[in-house]
Amino acid sequence: MLDLWRGIRGDRAAVAGLWMFAVIAAAAFLASAGIDEYRAGFVVPEFMNLPPSRAFPLGTDPAGRCMVGRLMLGARNSLLIAGTVTVLSGAAGILYGLVSGFAGGIVDNAMMRLLDFFLMLPSLLIIIAVLSMLGDYGVWQFSLIMTAFLWADRARLLRAKALQQAGLDYVAASRTLGTPRAVIMLREVLPNLAPVITVNMTLTLASNIGLETGLTFLGYGLPIGTPSLGTLISYAAVPTVMLTRPWQWLPAAMLVFVMMLSVYLVGQAAGRAADSSNT
Repeated sequence: MLDLWRGIRGDRAAVAGLWMFAVIAAAAFLASAGIDEYRAGFVVPEFMNLPPSRAFPLGTDPAGRCMVGRLMLGARNSLLIAGTVTVLSGAAGILYGLVSGFAGGIVDNAMMRLLDFFLMLPSLLIIIAVLSMLGDYGVWQFSLIMTAFLWADRARLLRAKALQQAGLDYVAASRTLGTPRAVIMLREVLPNLAPVITVNMTLTLASNIGLETGLTFLGYGLPIGTPSLGTLISYAAVPTVMLTRPWQWLPAAMLVFVMMLSVYLVGQAAGRAADSSNT
């Protein structure tokens, strides 16, 4: 982990990306704390579709709500979903892959056949179908549904790495000493996989931000009443809004781009550091 941090710290682009993402996340959570999620400012006809001004730095939306408040709420919800899915799917994939790779034999074969089944499923289409059937759901329900179908890739990666570690001398020595398998996996094998896990989950966070935004833009993400960056970008689906009211969708699109780029820069630097430490 120290090698990863040194690799990130030595990369100017990664440091800039880390700071930029931290500032955006802090602003989103702190600024949205005192905002009514459904009103997000004034809701009166006189304020509908106003361009940027001193009173409304980013203008207003079709309901007359301040776009600054909508942008902060949207960023918070998008980050909550992406972060929750990344952590939960990562934890499930790590546990599954670690047990499968470390157990080996019949257990590994059975777990891998189940994993192959999940990998064969069209995950995105199933997520869309489930969301369409539910109709009424919020941030946490949306996160759990995405998690249920996005853990298998992490499991395959961790299973391969756990197989490598299981054949090393320190694992054989621990088994000879009678150390329980669970202790070996969690106390000895898992820390050695921390660099791989960190890099993978960092890059997964960027992809999950994009996935949530894309699903919501297509109408299969959060309900219309719950703001997210995808909800704001979906305003551009109306040609008139896209051409004449860019303040309603362009800031959200730029924010998604900046967040994904920031996380990607950090993940790439961490990946290069992990590769150099293994050579």
